[in-house]
Amino acid sequence: MNEFRMGTIGSGAIVHSILNYVQKEARGIRLYAVYSRTMDRGRSLAEKYGAEKVYTNLEAFLEDADIDLIYIASPNLLHYEQTKRALLAGKHVICEKPFCPRADQAKELITLAKERHLFLVEAVPTTFLPNYPIVTDSLKKLRKVKLVLANYSKLSSRYSQLLAGELPNIFNPQFAGGCLMDINYYNVYLTVALFGKPQTAAYSPNLYRGIDTSGVVHMQYDGFVAECAAAKDTWGVNFYQVEGENGFLYIRDGSNGIAEVRIVTGDSDRTIDLQPVPDRRYYEVKELDALLQAGDHKSLEARLNITLAAVETVEAVRKAAGIVFPGDKE
Repeated sequence: MNEFRMGTIGSGAIVHSILNYVQKEARGIRLYAVYSRTMDRGRSLAEKYGAEKVYTNLEAFLEDADIDLIYIASPNLLHYEQTKRALLAGKHVICEKPFCPRADQAKELITLAKERHLFLVEAVPTTFLPNYPIVTDSLKKLRKVKLVLANYSKLSSRYSQLLAGELPNIFNPQFAGGCLMDINYYNVYLTVALFGKPQTAAYSPNLYRGIDTSGVVHMQYDGFVAECAAAKDTWGVNFYQVEGENGFLYIRDGSNGIAEVRIVTGDSDRTIDLQPVPDRRYYEVKELDALLQAGDHKSLEARLNITLAAVETVEAVRKAAGIVFPGDKE
């Protein structure tokens, strides 16, 4: 069995969740090194999850020949540069969502990974979840799809800071922040995973200090429309619903969790849940571990096609809505 010695960039809550399951569940991934801007934070992460090395110099970290795989969970705007540097250093990369702010960046990284025969994947749990195939297999039961409705509303723990005049990274346009790039990305990702890129799309954001704290993405397809709503400034019921001429499909917990799937047609009403462990990261780590062990480039490249469609869609609607990030005019 091949062992992938992993290095991490980032130290937020998502990193802890991923490393917890790497430590407990992964058979072929082992945490080897941690990069952090501060030694104290890096040491704390390393001690908790058993890393051998801590770096505060990114170049030295990337040059470590014993690191095979890098997990990137830094602020959004840094994903492209850090992923590119990792690939150029010959490392496989798992990059947190959103993959990149711009499609040209995503295409460059995908091409680079293919040229160097390296694994590259965006860490969106959706397609790794056991309930996801239930969704894809059930769509045909609805016959002709007419309407898709999605909502992901979760009041951000940093929203009060924004209201107080601060600018946390998760909202900061200088770091490619905002609701669209954060939680509405899950809605768009699942929609393009199921139906491909839309014919047209537009974003109607609620702006506070020029930052989209909530909003709706309107995606027009041939014969149906998808409405993807999300908010970091409210609470709401999270769901994803596909309506067809013969019934509907309802996903509890929405695009990010796919906690259970209800399929209702004229003669049937079934609810299916193949996820006894509630944490979606559990399945993401288990599946990534298996795909890496199997050397399954094909499955990971198929997910990169979804990633590219999501990035292209999000970039187009973001720019049309007047939300500008550093580098957009390059």
